[in-house]
Amino acid sequence: MPKGQIRKAISGFYYVEQDGQLIQCKGRGVFRNRGITPLVGDIVTIVREGDNDATVTEIDERKNELVRPPISNIDQAFLVFSLVEPDFSPHLLDRFLVVIESYGIKPVICVTKKDIASESVVQDAEAALNYYRDIGYDVVETYIDDPNLFTVLEPFLKDQTTVLAGQSGVGKSTLLNTLIPELALKTGEISDALGRGKHTTRHVELMEVAGGLVADTPGFSSLEFTHIEKEELRNYFVEMERSASDCKFRGCLHTKEPGCAVKAKVETGEILQSRYKNYVQFLQEITDRKPRYS
Repeated sequence: MPKGQIRKAISGFYYVEQDGQLIQCKGRGVFRNRGITPLVGDIVTIVREGDNDATVTEIDERKNELVRPPISNIDQAFLVFSLVEPDFSPHLLDRFLVVIESYGIKPVICVTKKDIASESVVQDAEAALNYYRDIGYDVVETYIDDPNLFTVLEPFLKDQTTVLAGQSGVGKSTLLNTLIPELALKTGEISDALGRGKHTTRHVELMEVAGGLVADTPGFSSLEFTHIEKEELRNYFVEMERSASDCKFRGCLHTKEPGCAVKAKVETGEILQSRYKNYVQFLQEITDRKPRYS
């Protein structure tokens, strides 16, 4: 049976790319009965019913999936953060990094609006970003109408399926407009009253960019750890995960245990204290949540 990939989903219809053609499809009723929703990014089997009509009959196993935004089979995430409007938040960035890495998705930190930030803001942000670089994250800095943006991003995008994620107003649509001017996506204005952006993207869609696929997704401002157990959290702070083998006790949570190599490195400054504080806060958040029942 012919297979294809769902490239966008609008109003109950799925648009499946197959052999260079975008085919409008419906989902089988059995999906609804099983509580299954086809997602953008799914590899699916379709049955043709006309020149441009078909039904999605099967969904291949997903390597990962996100709920917000609803998308599957992602290779990497561009975590888009602005230096100003809204202000750069390392705390929020760490939340994004934990959640994204928990799904086995490679994060790339993309910082926008450097051109309108004050010198002091830029300097403070650079100090933080250099730490993320040092522990192994790719960091890209850009601004509106950056003439070198495509050249910088092309090596990241080629042969990858990439999701753009971040708060509203950080510049995701502007970033895509710069990459693909013909998209002419509406960019959001910052709400003076709320200090955050207005949502401007109506649906999730995979678009061909620089030899890969990129998803533009609705902005969002909060991330939960409902799928992460407290024993797993330490694995998503990369510098702590690398030091864990030196801890005295196997399974160390890096909080109250004696002989903790992570706490020792926090004391010496090898591990950034603010990162460690975020880890402890996230750990408490997971510990305090209500137990899940199957």
